[in-house]
Amino acid sequence: MKKLTAACLTVTLALSSFTAKSQESQNSRINIIPEPVSVKEMAGSFMLSDKTLIYCDSAQLKRSADFLAGYLEKFYAIRLKTVIAEKPPAKGIVLTTRGSAADSAEGYHLVVTPTNIRISGHPRGVFYGIQSVIQLLPVTKAADLELPCAEILDYPRFAYRGMMLDCGRHFFDVAFVKKYIDFIAMNKMNTFHWHLTEDQGWRIEIKKYPRLTQIGAWRDSTLIGSYGSKPWKFDHHRSGGYYTQAQIREIVKYAKDRYITIIPEIEMPGHSTAAITAYPRLACQPGTHGVGSRWGVYDTILCPTNYTFKFYENVLKEVMALFPSHYIHIGGDEAPKATWKSSAFCQGLMKKLNLKNEDELQSYFIHRMEKFLNAHGRDIIGWDEILEGGLAPNATVMSWRGEAGGIAAAKLHHRVIMTPGTYCYLDHSQAKHSDSLTIGGYLPLQQVYNYNPVSKELTPDQGKYIIGVQGNVWTEYMQWPTKVEFMVFPRMNALGEVAWSQQDSKNYDNFLSRLQAQYQRYQLWGVSYYKDSN
Repeated sequence: MKKLTAACLTVTLALSSFTAKSQESQNSRINIIPEPVSVKEMAGSFMLSDKTLIYCDSAQLKRSADFLAGYLEKFYAIRLKTVIAEKPPAKGIVLTTRGSAADSAEGYHLVVTPTNIRISGHPRGVFYGIQSVIQLLPVTKAADLELPCAEILDYPRFAYRGMMLDCGRHFFDVAFVKKYIDFIAMNKMNTFHWHLTEDQGWRIEIKKYPRLTQIGAWRDSTLIGSYGSKPWKFDHHRSGGYYTQAQIREIVKYAKDRYITIIPEIEMPGHSTAAITAYPRLACQPGTHGVGSRWGVYDTILCPTNYTFKFYENVLKEVMALFPSHYIHIGGDEAPKATWKSSAFCQGLMKKLNLKNEDELQSYFIHRMEKFLNAHGRDIIGWDEILEGGLAPNATVMSWRGEAGGIAAAKLHHRVIMTPGTYCYLDHSQAKHSDSLTIGGYLPLQQVYNYNPVSKELTPDQGKYIIGVQGNVWTEYMQWPTKVEFMVFPRMNALGEVAWSQQDSKNYDNFLSRLQAQYQRYQLWGVSYYKDSN
């Protein structure tokens, strides 16, 4: 990190002043992503060594102290001791819930002086202050680590800041899922949307229905190359896997220790080929099915029978016992209706319920599952297709097919998470001419960064229903963790700034300047990343 003289320029990154930030950042020792609300850089440095102590004025801050200590040990081989003391001394790293200037539950006040580092805020805010401290650390290992003196006041723009990982198309082990959760935490995001069921694999152990993982978690073959390249070729290798309930509890606790909520997704009524293969009675018509080996949308769909509803209610009971999240994601996207159109049972049910079309039948399906979850104190999230045929009363909409669905839902006063493919689908190519196999599309770093989740079409009151933003990582063409890392970095950092930083303080050139230090941090972590040159 570049050292400044004692007469270094004080830089205040306030919401209303951003004219010369790019140049200031280039001359600064402070390169925090996402951009804080206010940064005041000061002369001097704090020297951190293995003799430094971490003080917490309450036991509830220990998880933040443990995170910092674990990070320092892993990447710098420096072991710090944590002390819980009601009145911490003047020297060391002090974590406190007292005297915070941050009113937000996720806000923090960080002050670095030559004698101490002090982070104050509510427990969650203190944890985010730790993430900023990590970005003040030099990226080169040394016995003593020099951190620039500064004062930072910070809080997030959106309440929901998330990343999704699709473990249905390709299964990722527990170690990588934890690593992905750490990536989320370090970008001051607070939600991990875990896509656990798909046509190509069922990934969560359900004890009442063991065939879901005995059969549904494994496919006999996987498509080689692009879905668009025909004739299709397959590798003919059995692949798959699933998470035991013990592993899921372990991961849920790991996320909780990082103030991250995991929202599980159990797809219905579409994207259910793996479940139907395991339990064919879930389908409207008898037949032999197989766990999906290619990508794309399958014609298989759950039949809205009492058997199906009871089956998924039992599944969700076990899911709710594992995940304490208020929200349960039930999918609802890309549900083909051809089978319902040709099903005598479905057509009879539609007539009985006075439903006009199959979209309304899907709405009936979603309403029924929502009613069950509401009765257990949970709310649903669904992709924007759940708007078709009438929106379930308490549903939160995840808008992916552009912004129209989210805008419509916000106007109806439903909570919305914006995640449109044009800005938030990190499975799209990062370069115009990429030799990396992807699903297609082109989503450069600047396009992600410039996204504003609150559309100008919404009034200020309607805009309040946009509760946040999420990046999605669909893994058709991501078989290995290194490919996931390559696809998310650095775009995840850009999206983190979209979710956290104030809209009128954003500046892409300044972000690129701060990103140079982040590239070095990727190397410290040993992760794969794309070096943006657009």
